[in-house]
Amino acid sequence: MKKIILLSALVFTLFTSHNPCEAIKIGLQVNASEITTGTSVKGTIIDANTNKTVCDLDKMTAYEIRPYNSLMAIKIKDKYYKINSDNIVIRFPSNETGFVSIKNKWYRGIIKIQNKNGKLTVINDVPLEDYIKGVVPSEMPSGWNVEALKAQAIAARSYAMSNLGKRSSLGFDLYDTPEDQAYGGASAETSKTNQAVNDTKDIVLIYDMKIICAYYSASAGGQSVSADKAWGSNLPYIRSVPSFDDNVKKNGHGVGMSQHGANNLANQGYNAYQILQYFYNDIKFARLKNS
Repeated sequence: MKKIILLSALVFTLFTSHNPCEAIKIGLQVNASEITTGTSVKGTIIDANTNKTVCDLDKMTAYEIRPYNSLMAIKIKDKYYKINSDNIVIRFPSNETGFVSIKNKWYRGIIKIQNKNGKLTVINDVPLEDYIKGVVPSEMPSGWNVEALKAQAIAARSYAMSNLGKRSSLGFDLYDTPEDQAYGGASAETSKTNQAVNDTKDIVLIYDMKIICAYYSASAGGQSVSADKAWGSNLPYIRSVPSFDDNVKKNGHGVGMSQHGANNLANQGYNAYQILQYFYNDIKFARLKNS
């Protein structure tokens, strides 16, 4: 359970969420015929159906996993071994903190691998704030003004929380691509963007006491686009405003915050909260808090 605290008036309301330890599930691969994985420290594969150990993983060692009929097989030292499960989890001992490698990137949290109709689905079950740390530098250049990075963190967090379950038919919440939000895992993180996330920890945008789907795009070409003009449906917290990005051509749908515009405003001295109040109409700031 989550609570929302209005930053301005400190008004409380309840908000239902995932378990805060496993706040969001991100689809890293779908319909894969094989994957290569590994761990930064010694890890373990667990059968998610029985919670029994399948095998241990040596640190910094590559392992290939393939579908095997309705189950899976793992390649260890050039030999395949059957895994008697269609649903496995890669995790670490309770006293260890490590990263899991998928698609040549490191990820925090837990990696789930499932055999669905003879193809593999890979899911990163990760705490929300760790997810946002992998989104901000993937969606916005890490060298940009820190206030723009903070605005990006709040917008990305709001988008994620308002879209929980969007891809539930696939077994996760969001893709790791710009189709939802670009997410590069721990490999994308920088100290500057992590600080921007930490500085805005748990802060989201709300309208009418609901977290908004805080759309954003690279640039709007001088004027942002209202949701009804872009998609034919009105969103009261989205309006068309000068986007302060005339220096770059339009790139993306142009709805909501312009990332280039946010950086240009930050360079003019505006802070993250002023930037977000400019691009989104009649919104308030709230903080997610675990109960």
